[in-house]
Amino acid sequence: MGARRIRREQRRIDMAESRIVNGMDKRKERVRRDLRMKGMVKKGKLPFTPPVMSWLSVQLKKPARQITQAEVDKLLAS
Repeated sequence: MGARRIRREQRRIDMAESRIVNGMDKRKERVRRDLRMKGMVKKGKLPFTPPVMSWLSVQLKKPARQITQAEVDKLLAS
């Protein structure tokens, strides 16, 4: 009767530990990705490749089709 509960609790513990470990790696990767994307944006002009446009969209909090070069320049300046 208690085997399901034990497995469920162990799974909950394992997932919590995994979030902590993976979360640290993800933070480091986000920093690396930001540096890489800023480098790509500095080298070029609109339109960028889809991954860069997606990153810009998140940074500027607006859809990619509405992003202007002036906003990209302002983002790079900050």
